[in-house]
Amino acid sequence: MKLRITPLNFATTFFIIVAAYIWIYGAHSVGRPLENWSGTIGWIFILFAFVVFFLDLIFRNFFAELKKLWIVELCFIALVVIIFLIVR
Repeated sequence: MKLRITPLNFATTFFIIVAAYIWIYGAHSVGRPLENWSGTIGWIFILFAFVVFFLDLIFRNFFAELKKLWIVELCFIALVVIIFLIVR
């Protein structure tokens, strides 16, 4: 199996790092007093990481070329960010 670095790999790594940071330092470090919710927030970020990892596997099966895969995954990330900003 050939190792291919993709944008969703970076997103998965980011979610795992954020989950570990919240478990180590607590959720109060992000600005709000959510000390009792640190474990729950950490598990939510682990769930996000799992979903993004699964989407990365799906995109890899549909797009064989690395250039097309990068374009599709970057467009997907941009779409998610736009939807997040609209809902927010």
